[in-house]
Amino acid sequence: MNRSPIFSSGLELGSFVVTSNVLHHSWAAISELYGEIHEPPSWDSPVRFRTFQQPNCTIIAFVTWPPCTKEHLQGQGRGDLVSSSALKETFPLFEFLCTKTNPRFSINKPAIDLFVSVRGVLNFLKSQISNKPLIITGHSLGGSVASLFTLWLLDKINLATTKRPLCITFGSPLIGDDGLQEAILQYSAWNSCFLHVVSDRDPVPRVLISPYNPTAPELASPTNEYKPFGTFLLYSELGCACLEDPESVLVLLVATYSEGSGFDYKDIFQQLNGNVICKDSTKVDEWIAQPLQAGIITQLGAIGLGRLQLQQQSIDMNTLIRQTERRERKWLIRRREVYDSNVLSEMKVYMAQLEWYKKCCEDEEIGYYDRFKNAFDSSDIKAQGFKKSLTCYWIDMVDEVEKKPQRNGAAFTTRWLFAGTNYRRMIEPLDIAEYYRDGKTDYMAKGRSKHYTQLEKWLSEDEKPASRPNNSKKQNLAGGLTENSCFWAYVEEARISCNVLSNGESNDMDKHKRSLIVFEADVMGMLNNYAVSPEIFLNRSSFMKWWKEYLEIIRKGIMGPSHTSPFTEFMQNRQYRQYAPGCL
Repeated sequence: MNRSPIFSSGLELGSFVVTSNVLHHSWAAISELYGEIHEPPSWDSPVRFRTFQQPNCTIIAFVTWPPCTKEHLQGQGRGDLVSSSALKETFPLFEFLCTKTNPRFSINKPAIDLFVSVRGVLNFLKSQISNKPLIITGHSLGGSVASLFTLWLLDKINLATTKRPLCITFGSPLIGDDGLQEAILQYSAWNSCFLHVVSDRDPVPRVLISPYNPTAPELASPTNEYKPFGTFLLYSELGCACLEDPESVLVLLVATYSEGSGFDYKDIFQQLNGNVICKDSTKVDEWIAQPLQAGIITQLGAIGLGRLQLQQQSIDMNTLIRQTERRERKWLIRRREVYDSNVLSEMKVYMAQLEWYKKCCEDEEIGYYDRFKNAFDSSDIKAQGFKKSLTCYWIDMVDEVEKKPQRNGAAFTTRWLFAGTNYRRMIEPLDIAEYYRDGKTDYMAKGRSKHYTQLEKWLSEDEKPASRPNNSKKQNLAGGLTENSCFWAYVEEARISCNVLSNGESNDMDKHKRSLIVFEADVMGMLNNYAVSPEIFLNRSSFMKWWKEYLEIIRKGIMGPSHTSPFTEFMQNRQYRQYAPGCL
């Protein structure tokens, strides 16, 4: 399966593009595209593009002719944002970015107008993609078009079988608001697809940051409609630094600006030739004890923000370090990879502990549901700890997936859906045990956590209906889990109905009779499909207690004269003894 790397940090991405010469090839494609333009500049049809087939990659480059300037972006209406609701009516190509938790976003009007102008060639450009790595690049507003094309492409390609594109922009202005930022940041694989290269002397990437006052930047993040996403590679004559935290990017884009002329992005390749990103030209102060703080000092120095330079701008170095460190810590917490295989492995250990707990309970003829409900000893307390850790993890997991763009957040990959299903089938019965132990009723309507409902929904969307039980189900019954994770809630409600009918405590006796008839039919269906764990037939289980209670009210004639059904015959004839061996 062809996959491209997902970078876990901006430094990894920056190091990759430098050491692999991807940065050099990207700018070379842009330069060649500019060199092919021989017509007068015109904003009527300004976007130019070309596909470059390299031996080891495909590059699609975008530029505008004429190139964008600070004055152009500062023109009337150039900083306007177009809302997703307006785009839905006129240009609905980005509707997939809207989610339940992030229902709206806005994009810079000049950027979207330029992208609309190439709408007719999008499928042609998509057809140029091969099995080689894909680089999408652009300069200035051409970089904005490249970013939007990459977003559009991420929705169109199958990321399970196709290499992820890498978008590299040079001197591109910010293109969207916090809604667009949130849509991309919620999907870490998408965020790692964007690298924005910015010179300290280029005003264009900074012009939409308000207040635009580079000579006196505020230490706090600027109040700004436009928000960054992806990784930013900032460079000056002293060196380069990679940043991911969006708030730090906003602050340092302003703080690093140095008015001047004559800069060229090709200079970055000469400067980085053989050098390491973030190599500082000054010593880190001895008083710096924390690695994160030391790394921040190194990054600031690498982009020309040493103590002397900051003093010249009346900025306190220690304040800038503390605030940047706070933002970085917040960012590190946020960008915790939900799909981190190490975390999943730790959760698997907890699941294994609970599986052992389940086995030990079955050896005592009680089953883990009833053992947990009665909480006999310290092993049940340990099981409670494992349950809590797993529940916190999967609630966060489901929440993260729901925030992702629609087509990529709609469901887990097969591996994660399998793990989530096992978790739900193992842990939800324990939640049900706690719920009814406290004397509550109607778990389905009043007690069920929404993350269980969502996991079940995703499984139903992924599964193909089975026409008959397969042999693997029969063979693995002994150690299996009941497929319907709410089974024990139905058992508890059935016991409540039996109690009501036995005592004649309800004005609506027929309602409880109907619910019991439905329940026994559902159980029979599950048994025929080998979808229930054999532990329900253990002598001390709540299910067997219910059966004894149900049989009693049948014998009393409460369910009607001579009430019988396939299920009652199955139980009275003790056919359940053949269930565990898979011999029904």
